[in-house]
Amino acid sequence: MKDVVPFDWTRIFIHDELPLGFLGEIAFRSALMYVFVLITLRVMGRRGIKQLSLFEFSIILALGSSAGDPMFYEDVPIGHALVVFVVVILLYVFFNYLTEKVEPVERWLEGRAVCIIEDGVINLSNFKKQNLTYHELFGEIRQYQVEHLGQVRKVYLEATGEISTYFFTDEEVKPGLPIFPELLTTATDKIEQEGEYACRSCGQVQKLPRGEQQPCTRCQHNLWLKACSTKRIT
Repeated sequence: MKDVVPFDWTRIFIHDELPLGFLGEIAFRSALMYVFVLITLRVMGRRGIKQLSLFEFSIILALGSSAGDPMFYEDVPIGHALVVFVVVILLYVFFNYLTEKVEPVERWLEGRAVCIIEDGVINLSNFKKQNLTYHELFGEIRQYQVEHLGQVRKVYLEATGEISTYFFTDEEVKPGLPIFPELLTTATDKIEQEGEYACRSCGQVQKLPRGEQQPCTRCQHNLWLKACSTKRIT
Protein backbone atom coordinates (compact mmCIF):
# COMPACT_ATOMS: atom_id res chain seq x y z
CA MET A 1 0.00 0.00 0.00
CA LYS A 2 1.32 3.42 -0.93
CA ASP A 3 2.52 5.49 2.01
CA VAL A 4 0.35 8.52 2.66
CA VAL A 5 2.03 11.74 3.77
CA PRO A 6 -0.28 13.69 6.12
CA PHE A 7 -1.20 17.18 4.95
CA ASP A 8 0.32 16.67 1.53
CA TRP A 9 -1.32 19.71 -0.03
CA THR A 10 -0.59 18.57 -3.57
CA ARG A 11 -2.41 15.29 -2.89
CA ILE A 12 -5.25 17.06 -1.04
CA PHE A 13 -6.03 19.51 -3.84
CA ILE A 14 -4.80 17.66 -6.95
CA HIS A 15 -4.62 13.86 -7.41
CA ASP A 16 -0.98 13.01 -7.98
CA GLU A 17 -1.86 10.29 -10.52
CA LEU A 18 -4.07 12.47 -12.71
CA PRO A 19 -3.03 15.34 -14.96
CA LEU A 20 -3.82 18.90 -13.93
CA GLY A 21 -6.13 19.21 -16.93
CA PHE A 22 -8.51 16.70 -15.33
CA LEU A 23 -9.75 19.59 -13.18
CA GLY A 24 -11.35 21.00 -16.32
CA GLU A 25 -13.10 17.68 -16.94
CA ILE A 26 -14.39 17.72 -13.34
CA ALA A 27 -15.84 21.19 -13.96
CA PHE A 28 -17.55 19.91 -17.12
CA ARG A 29 -18.87 16.78 -15.35
CA SER A 30 -20.18 18.86 -12.43
CA ALA A 31 -22.01 21.28 -14.71
CA LEU A 32 -23.57 18.45 -16.71
CA MET A 33 -24.71 16.47 -13.64
CA TYR A 34 -26.11 19.66 -12.12
CA VAL A 35 -28.22 20.14 -15.24
CA PHE A 36 -29.44 16.51 -14.91
CA VAL A 37 -30.48 17.19 -11.30
CA LEU A 38 -32.35 20.36 -12.31
CA ILE A 39 -34.17 18.49 -15.07
CA THR A 40 -35.16 15.74 -12.63
CA LEU A 41 -36.49 18.23 -10.08
CA ARG A 42 -38.35 20.03 -12.84
CA VAL A 43 -40.07 16.78 -13.80
CA MET A 44 -40.99 16.20 -10.15
CA GLY A 45 -42.65 19.60 -9.84
CA ARG A 46 -42.22 22.69 -7.72
CA ARG A 47 -42.92 21.42 -4.25
CA GLY A 48 -40.40 22.31 -1.57
CA ILE A 49 -38.23 19.68 0.09
CA LYS A 50 -40.31 19.71 3.27
CA GLN A 51 -43.40 18.91 1.21
CA LEU A 52 -41.91 15.91 -0.56
CA SER A 53 -43.60 12.58 0.00
CA LEU A 54 -41.57 9.64 1.28
CA PHE A 55 -41.39 8.28 -2.26
CA GLU A 56 -40.14 11.56 -3.70
CA PHE A 57 -37.62 11.98 -0.90
CA SER A 58 -36.31 8.46 -1.52
CA ILE A 59 -35.72 9.42 -5.16
CA ILE A 60 -33.64 12.42 -4.10
CA LEU A 61 -31.53 10.16 -1.88
CA ALA A 62 -31.17 7.58 -4.65
CA LEU A 63 -30.00 10.22 -7.12
CA GLY A 64 -27.47 11.72 -4.73
CA SER A 65 -24.70 9.23 -5.48
CA SER A 66 -25.63 9.03 -9.16
CA ALA A 67 -25.24 12.79 -9.47
CA GLY A 68 -22.21 13.22 -7.24
CA ASP A 69 -19.88 10.37 -8.23
CA PRO A 70 -19.61 11.21 -11.94
CA MET A 71 -18.67 14.78 -11.08
CA PHE A 72 -15.15 13.87 -9.96
CA TYR A 73 -14.52 10.12 -10.33
CA GLU A 74 -12.68 9.59 -13.59
CA ASP A 75 -13.76 5.92 -13.77
CA VAL A 76 -17.53 6.67 -13.50
CA PRO A 77 -18.87 7.39 -17.02
CA ILE A 78 -21.54 10.06 -17.29
CA GLY A 79 -23.52 7.73 -19.54
CA HIS A 80 -23.99 5.32 -16.64
CA ALA A 81 -25.36 8.08 -14.45
CA LEU A 82 -27.64 9.22 -17.25
CA VAL A 83 -29.16 5.72 -17.44
CA VAL A 84 -29.81 5.85 -13.68
CA PHE A 85 -31.53 9.21 -14.02
CA VAL A 86 -33.72 8.01 -16.89
CA VAL A 87 -34.76 4.85 -15.01
CA VAL A 88 -35.54 6.77 -11.80
CA ILE A 89 -37.60 9.37 -13.69
CA LEU A 90 -39.56 6.63 -15.47
CA LEU A 91 -40.21 4.91 -12.13
CA TYR A 92 -41.36 8.22 -10.69
CA VAL A 93 -43.81 8.74 -13.56
CA PHE A 94 -45.01 5.12 -13.29
CA PHE A 95 -45.63 5.27 -9.54
CA ASN A 96 -47.34 8.64 -9.89
CA TYR A 97 -49.70 7.00 -12.36
CA LEU A 98 -50.33 4.14 -9.93
CA THR A 99 -51.08 6.53 -7.05
CA GLU A 100 -53.74 8.22 -9.17
CA LYS A 101 -55.38 4.96 -10.24
CA VAL A 102 -54.89 2.54 -7.30
CA GLU A 103 -55.86 3.83 -3.87
CA PRO A 104 -53.91 1.23 -1.80
CA VAL A 105 -50.74 2.17 -3.69
CA GLU A 106 -51.43 5.85 -3.06
CA ARG A 107 -51.95 5.18 0.65
CA TRP A 108 -48.72 3.19 0.87
CA LEU A 109 -46.55 5.66 -1.06
CA GLU A 110 -48.04 8.99 -0.06
CA GLY A 111 -49.50 8.23 3.36
CA ARG A 112 -52.56 9.85 4.91
CA ALA A 113 -53.19 12.80 7.18
CA VAL A 114 -53.76 11.61 10.76
CA CYS A 115 -55.76 13.47 13.42
CA ILE A 116 -53.68 13.46 16.61
CA ILE A 117 -55.57 16.08 18.65
CA GLU A 118 -59.34 16.42 18.62
CA ASP A 119 -61.49 18.70 20.78
CA GLY A 120 -58.57 19.54 23.04
CA VAL A 121 -57.44 15.99 23.83
CA ILE A 122 -54.78 13.79 22.25
CA ASN A 123 -55.94 10.83 20.18
CA LEU A 124 -53.54 8.37 21.79
CA SER A 125 -54.26 5.50 19.40
CA ASN A 126 -53.25 7.67 16.43
CA PHE A 127 -50.47 9.50 18.24
CA LYS A 128 -48.67 6.35 19.35
CA LYS A 129 -48.56 5.05 15.78
CA GLN A 130 -46.57 8.08 14.62
CA ASN A 131 -42.85 8.64 14.98
CA LEU A 132 -43.55 11.71 17.11
CA THR A 133 -42.86 12.66 20.72
CA TYR A 134 -44.84 14.92 23.05
CA HIS A 135 -42.02 17.45 22.96
CA GLU A 136 -42.10 17.56 19.15
CA LEU A 137 -45.89 17.81 19.01
CA PHE A 138 -46.16 20.54 21.61
CA GLY A 139 -43.18 22.38 20.11
CA GLU A 140 -44.93 22.47 16.73
CA ILE A 141 -48.22 23.84 18.01
CA ARG A 142 -46.53 26.35 20.34
CA GLN A 143 -45.36 28.06 17.16
CA TYR A 144 -49.03 28.99 16.63
CA GLN A 145 -49.05 30.71 20.06
CA VAL A 146 -51.01 27.85 21.63
CA GLU A 147 -50.82 27.87 25.43
CA HIS A 148 -52.99 24.87 26.21
CA LEU A 149 -54.88 22.14 24.37
CA GLY A 150 -58.25 23.64 25.28
CA GLN A 151 -57.58 26.22 22.54
CA VAL A 152 -57.16 23.51 19.89
CA ARG A 153 -60.04 21.99 17.93
CA LYS A 154 -58.01 19.67 15.69
CA VAL A 155 -54.38 18.92 14.87
CA TYR A 156 -53.41 16.82 11.85
CA LEU A 157 -50.07 15.22 11.09
CA GLU A 158 -49.98 15.56 7.31
CA ALA A 159 -48.51 12.96 4.96
CA THR A 160 -45.63 15.40 4.34
CA GLY A 161 -44.74 15.43 8.06
CA GLU A 162 -46.08 18.95 8.63
CA ILE A 163 -48.53 19.85 11.39
CA SER A 164 -51.87 21.51 10.58
CA THR A 165 -53.61 23.18 13.51
CA TYR A 166 -57.23 24.37 13.82
CA PHE A 167 -58.52 26.40 16.74
CA PHE A 168 -61.61 27.01 18.79
CA THR A 169 -63.01 30.53 18.75
CA ASP A 170 -62.46 32.53 21.92
CA GLU A 171 -66.03 31.76 22.96
CA GLU A 172 -65.45 28.00 22.51
CA VAL A 173 -62.09 27.75 24.33
CA LYS A 174 -62.28 25.36 27.26
CA PRO A 175 -59.87 24.28 30.03
CA GLY A 176 -56.99 22.22 28.68
CA LEU A 177 -53.51 20.83 29.24
CA PRO A 178 -50.90 23.63 29.41
CA ILE A 179 -48.01 22.90 27.03
CA PHE A 180 -45.30 25.27 28.21
CA PRO A 181 -42.13 23.16 28.78
CA GLU A 182 -41.53 24.50 32.27
CA LEU A 183 -45.07 23.50 33.30
CA LEU A 184 -45.03 20.04 31.72
CA THR A 185 -42.15 19.01 33.96
CA THR A 186 -44.22 19.78 37.08
CA ALA A 187 -46.90 17.14 36.44
CA THR A 188 -47.73 15.28 39.65
CA ASP A 189 -49.95 12.53 41.01
CA LYS A 190 -50.67 14.54 44.16
CA ILE A 191 -53.74 16.76 44.03
CA GLU A 192 -53.18 19.50 46.59
CA GLN A 193 -56.58 21.12 46.17
CA GLU A 194 -59.85 20.30 44.45
CA GLY A 195 -60.24 21.68 40.94
CA GLU A 196 -59.97 20.99 37.22
CA TYR A 197 -56.85 19.14 36.18
CA ALA A 198 -55.56 17.99 32.78
CA CYS A 199 -54.03 14.57 32.23
CA ARG A 200 -50.34 14.85 31.26
CA SER A 201 -50.69 11.89 28.89
CA CYS A 202 -53.85 12.62 26.86
CA GLY A 203 -55.02 16.09 27.91
CA GLN A 204 -58.36 14.91 29.31
CA VAL A 205 -59.68 17.46 31.84
CA GLN A 206 -61.36 16.18 35.01
CA LYS A 207 -62.55 17.74 38.21
CA LEU A 208 -60.52 16.04 40.92
CA PRO A 209 -60.86 16.01 44.70
CA ARG A 210 -57.88 16.57 46.96
CA GLY A 211 -55.81 13.40 47.31
CA GLU A 212 -53.43 11.07 45.52
CA GLN A 213 -53.41 8.50 42.68
CA GLN A 214 -56.40 9.75 40.73
CA PRO A 215 -56.37 7.84 37.39
CA CYS A 216 -57.47 9.47 34.16
CA THR A 217 -60.82 8.03 33.08
CA ARG A 218 -59.66 8.12 29.46
CA CYS A 219 -56.12 6.68 29.49
CA GLN A 220 -55.64 5.53 33.13
CA HIS A 221 -52.48 7.61 33.64
CA ASN A 222 -52.22 9.50 36.90
CA LEU A 223 -49.97 12.53 36.28
CA TRP A 224 -51.85 15.83 36.30
CA LEU A 225 -51.40 19.54 35.67
CA LYS A 226 -53.72 22.31 36.72
CA ALA A 227 -55.93 22.97 33.68
CA CYS A 228 -55.48 26.28 31.90
CA SER A 229 -58.38 28.21 30.32
CA THR A 230 -56.77 31.35 28.83
CA LYS A 231 -57.94 32.62 25.46
CA ARG A 232 -55.65 32.32 22.45
CA ILE A 233 -53.84 35.60 21.64
CA THR A 234 -52.00 35.82 18.30
